[in-house]
Amino acid sequence: MIRYDILSSRCGDLLVAINERGLLHVDFVAGLRALPDMRGWLQDKVALAPFLAQFEAYFAGRLQRFTLPLAPRGTAFQQAVWQALCDIPYGETRSYSDIARAIGKPNAVRAVGAANGRNPLSIIIPCHRVIGQNGSLTGYAGGLEIKKTLLISEKIDAVIFQ
Repeated sequence: MIRYDILSSRCGDLLVAINERGLLHVDFVAGLRALPDMRGWLQDKVALAPFLAQFEAYFAGRLQRFTLPLAPRGTAFQQAVWQALCDIPYGETRSYSDIARAIGKPNAVRAVGAANGRNPLSIIIPCHRVIGQNGSLTGYAGGLEIKKTLLISEKIDAVIFQ
């Protein structure tokens, strides 16, 4: 059974969904990609409360690393990329090339970008911390303004985005 709730944040509403193993899906309701088919999902504020509490602490600047059980679905390659994204410290960024090297596939930069774009756990798996090799903002499922807001909230110098 998939349970979900909607969290209002300064970056917009977030759809947060869990299953029996952990956090399954986090996405911006008004983001650039389509939301999953939620037929059969159950809205459950009580079950989601501990998950939403960590998001609220993150947005308030009191949490830098989430400690939630994660259950993202993806290929072995996607899982490797997502794990490398989780290794990017709060307040730092990496390029797609950095991630490709981190997973031992330095020539897979485009594939890393594709896996990054399929990240089912926005913010938790911090794909917003991945920027272009030249320091430019690159695509983000929530939109570039949200990406910029998240980076600035993590005290990442906004000058690099200009």
